[in-house]
Amino acid sequence: MKTLSLKPLFLSAIAALSIISCNKSDAPETPQNRDAALITEFFAKNGPAVERFTVDATTGGVISTAKGTRYKIPAGAFVNAAGQVVTGNVVVDVKEITKVSEMILGNKPSTTTDGGILVSYGEFFVKASQNNNQLQLKKDSTVLVQVIAKPAAQIREMPLWDGDSLVTYTSTGYDHENTTVTITQQYSINRGIQWTQANGYALFNGTTGTLDFKLDSLLNWRNCDVLYSIPGVKTTVMGYFANNFNEETGNAYGGEQPSMLFFKPKNENSLVKLYNVILNAPVGKKGFHSYQTSIPIGLEGTFLAISAVNGKFYAEMKDVTIAAPLAGKTYTGVTFDPQEVSETALLALINQMNSK
Repeated sequence: MKTLSLKPLFLSAIAALSIISCNKSDAPETPQNRDAALITEFFAKNGPAVERFTVDATTGGVISTAKGTRYKIPAGAFVNAAGQVVTGNVVVDVKEITKVSEMILGNKPSTTTDGGILVSYGEFFVKASQNNNQLQLKKDSTVLVQVIAKPAAQIREMPLWDGDSLVTYTSTGYDHENTTVTITQQYSINRGIQWTQANGYALFNGTTGTLDFKLDSLLNWRNCDVLYSIPGVKTTVMGYFANNFNEETGNAYGGEQPSMLFFKPKNENSLVKLYNVILNAPVGKKGFHSYQTSIPIGLEGTFLAISAVNGKFYAEMKDVTIAAPLAGKTYTGVTFDPQEVSETALLALINQMNSK
């Protein structure tokens, strides 16, 4: 989990924010305003569901999700907070994200920490508990995960990525008796998740028709992805909302941004979230920008702009080819004009992204 240290100057601002109590990377989001709450509720209602299983920890077992993914759990794999091996029934919760619409609704886009575009073969989260107490895997124990997948062209092994959805802030100040105190608080990441390359690889298994990898820990996201790249120059994309940009977006701590912008490369199971808010923008130029020089010029794809403003949803889907910057400019601008949509229409647009 990424950790930042804040000077006392910022203590009063941070202390005004609510603390998130959560289980690491699968934390619920806590919106700070009505429109952020509207987006959060919509995502929670329509996003990827948690599947629950019961496993005998003593003997282990195999569980299979609705998507056909198998999780092979060895005998005696779970330990409690004291490091003791657990016996008896254990509850195992699994959440899987395998397509772009789920990346949007689960707020789990597929980009690296420096803006590299990842083509995903699935994102997976597993946790285990007994009597509502969180468990971990015993040292040197692993869960074999087998994902139904066709081999990628010329690829037999695929990098694994660890994902975290929270940033931890540590700040120092003074209490009511003028004694120095340090507090640590966690907030959800506006980008949705932070992917960093993990040890090991996922391997295509021709016998079972699956992509196989091992989980060596619980309570964090694991992603099977390859880096997407096309030759040529890259540009910075500035996504302008001509209207219906929620002015509270730049202050969206601990919850969904009430305005959001996503980009899907054509025919790829990949999603970029442009979460960096454009600063000091005049009317018609408010919105988001990509990582600097991260989007390939000439790349075809689809943008989806979403806003919640005054309790209503607004959206626009736009197919584009990323153009080169104009003469004398260092960026490529794309303008959006989100119009009011119903909840049903917004969900249809999100699902339509799967086929783009």
